[in-house]
Amino acid sequence: MNILVTNDDGIESPGIKTLAEVLETLGDVITVAPEEEQSGISHAISMHRSLNIRRCSESKFAVDGTPSDCIALAVSVIMKKKPDLIASGINNGPNMAEDITYSGTVSAAVEGTLRGIPSFAVSLFARDNFNYNTAGLVSVRIASLILENGLPPHILLNVNVPNIEPSMLMSYKITRQGRRIYSNTVSENQNQKGEKHYLFRRDGLKFKDILDSDYNAVKNNHVSITPLHLDLTCYSSIKEISKWQF
Repeated sequence: MNILVTNDDGIESPGIKTLAEVLETLGDVITVAPEEEQSGISHAISMHRSLNIRRCSESKFAVDGTPSDCIALAVSVIMKKKPDLIASGINNGPNMAEDITYSGTVSAAVEGTLRGIPSFAVSLFARDNFNYNTAGLVSVRIASLILENGLPPHILLNVNVPNIEPSMLMSYKITRQGRRIYSNTVSENQNQKGEKHYLFRRDGLKFKDILDSDYNAVKNNHVSITPLHLDLTCYSSIKEISKWQF
């Protein structure tokens, strides 16, 4: 089996090192990840500049681009044959609810799915003191099941893991995307000349506690597995909006 590993936290992130190491028990692993952290970059691709690939070792490559760039270059340039599986993570922090639209880690799995490759993203529900060991064990289990069973067309898995010891995990739950509670994430500052500038900052991890949601599962020490579909059409709204007078 040929497995491609990537992330959005950068090539030197402890999470991606753990993910690559544990997946080596299942096959040949190639790591292709951003040279620098690309958190919040979503599904951006570098359309208007050239990209460089730096070979770090026999099976590890850094790209001066986005996670989606990494998937494209890995599949088209670096790997001799199409990977059997793409694993993205282990992300430093959760990717749940509407936050998945910002996530470079999830978007790398989206890019893999667009290319017809079974893909999943895995993230840790924490801001610090990350328990990569638990997420690593979960990743091997998820990867094994995908390789054994495959995934439906145009479907990827978004996995979120509680930041606890493996012995404390309750079970694996198939969940739905939850809802995030957002607060003001823009701060205004001034430089020494008195000129204003603005920074985006992370707000607290606040989610609505919805039954069967990703957050509800992780909060109760379950692994959350949310199937995501590439088709974003809201079919329930087609009939209603078709009544509009265009």
